[in-house]
Amino acid sequence: MIAVIQRTLEASVTIENTIRGEIKKGLVILLGIEDADNEEDIDWLTRKIINMRIFNDENGVMNKSLLDIEGEILLISQFTLHASTKKGNRPSYIKAAKPDTAIPLYEKMLSSLDMAIPTKIQSGEFGADMKVSLVNDGPVTIILDSKDKK
Repeated sequence: MIAVIQRTLEASVTIENTIRGEIKKGLVILLGIEDADNEEDIDWLTRKIINMRIFNDENGVMNKSLLDIEGEILLISQFTLHASTKKGNRPSYIKAAKPDTAIPLYEKMLSSLDMAIPTKIQSGEFGADMKVSLVNDGPVTIILDSKDKK
């Protein structure tokens, strides 16, 4: 699994001109799922995401986690994170999991994050044409790959 994490002051996701989810201070997470992903990847990413110290303390130092600030999460599925651009000019998405594999893993990730933090998780809709809007705070953007744990 690949997660692109963006620290945000506010964010929302709109589907067919209707706001589906919105958050204030917290994280927007773009999640790419591949066939080789499993619950171990979900557990690892959940722990990393909620405990990563990327929020400022009273001295302006990134020393607080999402849990420390009681931040919110907006989780968005994004198969294009697994794009292969090695050949030609049209990306290939062969590495991205098909919906029958990806949807259950996406739902498990939602559930895992929901159980790990006290605030409600917001999300987009798997496979929908979504418009994501955010104010990236910092900017802070971090990429985590569960296959690259070391």
